[in-house]
Amino acid sequence: MNDSRRRRTATASCLAVTGVLLAAGCGGETAGSSKTEATSLKGAPVKVMVWAPEDTQGSAQPGVRLTAQAYEKWINANGGIKGGPLKVLTCNEKNEPDEAEKCAQQAVAEKVIAVVGSYSLAGDRYMPILQKAGIPYIGGTGVSAAEFSNPLSFPVNGGTPVVFAAHGKQLVDQGCKKISGVRYDVAAAETVAKFLALGVISAGGSAPKDLKVPVTATDLAPQVAAATRDSDCVDVILGTHSDLFVTSYVQSGAKTKLGSVVGNLTPQLAESTGGSGSPLEGSAITGYYPPTSDAAWKDFLEATKGIKEIDTSNGANGTAWVAFKVFTEAVKNLPTISSKALVDELDTTTGIDTGGLTPPLTWKTSTALPIKGLDRIHNTTATELTIRDGKIEWAKPGATFVDVRKVLTATSSG
Repeated sequence: MNDSRRRRTATASCLAVTGVLLAAGCGGETAGSSKTEATSLKGAPVKVMVWAPEDTQGSAQPGVRLTAQAYEKWINANGGIKGGPLKVLTCNEKNEPDEAEKCAQQAVAEKVIAVVGSYSLAGDRYMPILQKAGIPYIGGTGVSAAEFSNPLSFPVNGGTPVVFAAHGKQLVDQGCKKISGVRYDVAAAETVAKFLALGVISAGGSAPKDLKVPVTATDLAPQVAAATRDSDCVDVILGTHSDLFVTSYVQSGAKTKLGSVVGNLTPQLAESTGGSGSPLEGSAITGYYPPTSDAAWKDFLEATKGIKEIDTSNGANGTAWVAFKVFTEAVKNLPTISSKALVDELDTTTGIDTGGLTPPLTWKTSTALPIKGLDRIHNTTATELTIRDGKIEWAKPGATFVDVRKVLTATSSG
């Protein structure tokens, strides 16, 4: 990618920082329905929608649509939804709020039961439309304020607040005493830095050094020098442009330990910098879910086998799969499938089993995170991972979910 395109895409890419900086791609298709054959299923079709940005220079997520379509094919081959075929409608929101609004309007016009496992930065535009129509939004990426606060939003993970608070704790627990955080100089990334610092300080560490990168920067040698000076760990929070930092880091010959949340320091980046001999080897990585080598992902890997365009380590794709699992489990309990019945079920469930991809999920009032504006966060767990032999794995044998609810609530209560 040449420097001019780097500059064009950096601004859009960095806006995804609050969405855990998930790995981007390219490609896509216009709104429509996937062509899955389910002739053996005799029940009524169950219609849902998924949207994500495609054919865009920043934060493209074609894997979200492809994952949804893979789930549709897989579930229909395994009995469908209560004997009827799942029908997934898709919409390209193009990283444009107006387009996201159009996707929501299409969902209303098509009378879908739910919007499931989507990716968009424009929740403040589409959630009011869905709320008015009574259509639940399941999954999502935890990017916008509306996803954390709208009563019809049912996130399956804790978004930025949870993963970065957990990441700060993981860094300190692994021996990082002096930490530098490198992030883009935008308001969204400032929020990320806040929760990273919260996790670090709660674990007994000193406040991280907060280093800002201009969105137009292509040579990050100055930031590498500043980050590695008088630090023993560097947290790379640059999303799909974390490779810019790693390139300058390798050229500098620095040995300071690196870390980040999932989606920044990726297996692909490790492979391109030496695989098991990469400077990313041993990096502290914090995620929402188990690594894809965990048995909990068996169905996901089976359903997406052979689809090269689906990066199974991409958090947005994983979230889409988890969201469809939640949808399927919830509607099983409904006498009649409707948006209203689904919302009622999600609001009152004592726990939806995702097969180990998350702890049992519930959205009852009693389990909400008691912080204004974040009260739709119910799952406050994260996973401590690492890059080992060029792959993302559990940081330690026998590891499981880490809950940072107390970290978040202690600060909110003063």
